Formats: sequence, structure tokens, C-alpha cells
Amino acid sequence: MQILLNDIRQSLPFDQPEAYLCQKECIGCPKKLMEYLENELLNWQEILDDGGVPSLGAITRLANTGRKIHLVLEKNGLVTPLS
Repeated sequence: MQILLNDIRQSLPFDQPEAYLCQKECIGCPKKLMEYLENELLNWQEILDDGGVPSLGAITRLANTGRKIHLVLEKNGLVTPLS
């Protein structure tokens, strides 16, 4: 799970200003999606720091969520396609 958290943080623009995420026209709302994902990552990091062990289902859900948000950001031209 820690590897997944790190991979998501590295592949998405968490450090970009709001103006970068909010453009005139967008598909979905990149800003809200990034806020949601940031909260999920913080929640899982806290669970891991407290010694929690995620289930395989939880890891899969987070991976799918990260992938779907990446696709939305891709459609908005904010990230490059995954290889």
C-alpha cells in the first residue's frame, strides 16, 4: 500500500496551484477530484502509520480510483498518459 501511495503522489500534480487545475473548460472537476484523492491518501497514510493493514480490496479500490482520476486529468491535458 505504501508503494501505491507513493506512486499516486508521484504521477499526479498534487503540488500544482489551483489555477493549474481549474481551467476554463474541463471534463469532470480536476480540483475536486484531486482534493478527494488527497484526503484518501492522507487517510491511508494515517492508517498505515498506526500499524493498520489494508485488505486486498482496499488496495484495489485505491488503485482504481487513482487510475480513474489520472484518466480525467489526462483528458483535461494536465498529465501525460500512463505507459
